[in-house]
Amino acid sequence: MSRISRRTFLQSAAGAAVATSVSAQSIAAQGNQTYDYVVAGAGHNSLITAAYLVKAGFSVLVLEGRPTIGGGCKSGEICLPGFQDDWCSSVHSLLMSNPVIRNNELGLLDHGLEYIRPDPVMHIPFLDNTSLTMWTDPARTYKEYAKFSKRDADTFLRLVDELQTFRRDEAQGNATPSLWERRHAMSAYDLTMQTFEDDHVRSFHLAVARFTSEPGGDPYTGRTMFTAIAHQIGGRPIPKGGSGMLSTALGRVIEESGGVILTGMPVAELLIEAGKCSGVVCDDGRQFRARKGVVSTIHIKHLVNMAPQKLWGDEFLQNLELFQPEEGLFAYHMATSAPVEYPLADGGSITPFESTILPFPQRVLRSSYDDARGHINLEDMRLQIVSPSVADATRTPKGFHTVKILGDVPYKLAEELGSWDDVRADVASGVLAYLQRFAPTFTKDKILADVFMSPADLERMNPAFWKGSIHAGDYGPSQSGDSRPVPGWANYRMPIAGLYQTGACTQPGGSISGRPGRNAAAVILADAGMTIAEVVAK
Repeated sequence: MSRISRRTFLQSAAGAAVATSVSAQSIAAQGNQTYDYVVAGAGHNSLITAAYLVKAGFSVLVLEGRPTIGGGCKSGEICLPGFQDDWCSSVHSLLMSNPVIRNNELGLLDHGLEYIRPDPVMHIPFLDNTSLTMWTDPARTYKEYAKFSKRDADTFLRLVDELQTFRRDEAQGNATPSLWERRHAMSAYDLTMQTFEDDHVRSFHLAVARFTSEPGGDPYTGRTMFTAIAHQIGGRPIPKGGSGMLSTALGRVIEESGGVILTGMPVAELLIEAGKCSGVVCDDGRQFRARKGVVSTIHIKHLVNMAPQKLWGDEFLQNLELFQPEEGLFAYHMATSAPVEYPLADGGSITPFESTILPFPQRVLRSSYDDARGHINLEDMRLQIVSPSVADATRTPKGFHTVKILGDVPYKLAEELGSWDDVRADVASGVLAYLQRFAPTFTKDKILADVFMSPADLERMNPAFWKGSIHAGDYGPSQSGDSRPVPGWANYRMPIAGLYQTGACTQPGGSISGRPGRNAAAVILADAGMTIAEVVAK
């Protein structure tokens, strides 16, 4: 088979199967243009918000500009028919502690959503023919750490206990111990270098820490060093059939409860009447009105252009001017005849569901520098390689696989490099050549078709990936917690009455956690005199 063309990719992106929707003609036939709540955008968070509102008895309309619901949480035949791959997210670790899944509050686990927990959890290879594998069994992982340092192996087990204790205390509302305050305030690099003694172990922790796209050398990134420890505790669960199965299940719950989902209807403008948001206007001019409120998951940088500037207030707009993107990301999708296989020191090999690459810990310090200069460094970059088909055989024809490679690259390139359209093919070749240094049997003949998506491509596919930010924006102290999206407006209400915001722009941020969606639902229900507990108990 020949490799898939760029044009074919654009066609497949536009024509991906719709998870659940009704047609514009159906809405027109119903003659129903007014709902209690109108939801602008169908990412997984806004779908969660909509599901709670529908279950509370409100009439809800969800409008999605793309052909498929889910935002960054969707799957499709990206490279070839029969090869189901995830457009962005693949792993739903953070969602597992959310009552949406933990307590099955919305009944998603009764609507086709099923999770697989791959073992091994994670693997990192090194050029000196060594490697470290994280298994679901902590004792087995301990032996992997001990290959490099018994002290680091002991530290690993201690940190597993410490993180579990910290989480329990935090859930009970106990004060954060000073040790954890200092750890969180440090950079991931400094904390990792202080905590572990072997560079292989350090590289593993720093590579996994970068899954959040946060620069490891920045202050207040220390918590990300514990990302690997968190994965030891909770694993890396993936939905059977594709990441988009979460969005599909949410769509089913919404529609079965009487909600309406309309795809191919991008929102262009907020309707404002008497200083209140009373609905939305779509690209085609159609208006949909909301009796009680509008819920947005549109990126906040775009949302402010959909209503008169004076309604937002100068302080809000000035704060938003300072909102920063995170470092860009590429996503390299492949349909393959074999998985990525790594040699082991004992002469064997391993084909993990997920692996990561970072040849030495100091590499994370150069990422921000390369990003600022607009340079692409392919020689020793950090990679994340995900092959769900290794753990989930339902995604591909028997004996075949999907591979997705993620890496950090600048959104804006240095002038001498031109545009991403100019360098895309060369970068894809460079990434593959780099991966082959660690997985030499993963040769070009194994790739049946591929699609390389630059940060610019990701933004074109989904405007919510503003400037290539798959988590909506940087996670630094100025854009986290009570400052996300801007200070004073972290409670999911916006300066315009009747307008609510959820999604990755709101706390606690991006990734598949569902927390912004459930949090926003709690706020909206409270404004309506209800609670989630009451809704779930119905």
